[in-house]
This record gives sequence, C-alpha cells and structure tokens, in this order.
Amino acid sequence: MQGAPTPEGVPLPEIMIMPSRLLSADTTEKILNKIYGVRFVRHINCQGEGLPEKLTSGPGSGLLVNHPERKVIKVNGKDTELKILVGRIFVEIEDFEHVEETLQKIEKICEEMLPFGFDLEVGRYSKFKPTTTDYANKRCS
Repeated sequence: MQGAPTPEGVPLPEIMIMPSRLLSADTTEKILNKIYGVRFVRHINCQGEGLPEKLTSGPGSGLLVNHPERKVIKVNGKDTELKILVGRIFVEIEDFEHVEETLQKIEKICEEMLPFGFDLEVGRYSKFKPTTTDYANKRCS
C-alpha cells in the first residue's frame, strides 16, 4: 500500500527505520503496534526478505515451506499475515511540522525494541504518484 499525498499534492515525509538485523515476527508485531501508538503516524509500510508459502523451484518444488516466522500477527487491532522477515520500516508522518517530534518518539521506541542497533533517516521513500511504467502497464488511468 502507498500513502496519499497531501491535498496540495506534496508528498508527506517518511521516517525509514533500518534495523541491523531482520526482525522476528514477535518483534515486528511489538514495534509496529508501538509505532502506531505515536501521534501523527499516518501509515506504516514494511520491506524485507520474502517467506514463501511453497517452494517454487528445485527438486522440492510445490512443497510447503512451514517457516516458523510466517504467521499471523495483530497490528493496530487487525490480523495481518506476515509474509516477510522485516528489514526496513517506512513510517509516513501526517505533516511537516511534526516530523522532529515524531522522530524523537520513534527513536525511543527503537532504542527499547532494537538493542542490536538501527539507523533512522527522514525523506520520501515510497512513490506517491504513478510512474510512466504504471501508465504503460495500465495500472492506472
């Protein structure tokens, strides 16, 4: 999912959290719920290594993988199937005036939840308007 631009068409800022390790399902659930509790957080998007349900190639093609980290987690009150080992978290902020305040709160959460280290960056990492490829592939009108 992608966040929406402001009514003026200006993309909203994002905070990118880059943990030093891939996150387990339990850690992912806890940190996402804490981040959703921060005021001015509009949207969260995660990226990471895929956890396929079935093998797609090789001699075991079609067999179930049964990875212990592929499970259903409860995030912001909703059940979500975790299909990745999270390696990056993108947090979209509601407006420009509250970026510094939100960054400080998210940094405290990360210090508590990610004792192995992390990096934070502020910018815009998710696309917010259709690209030429989207038009060529008819994913938009």
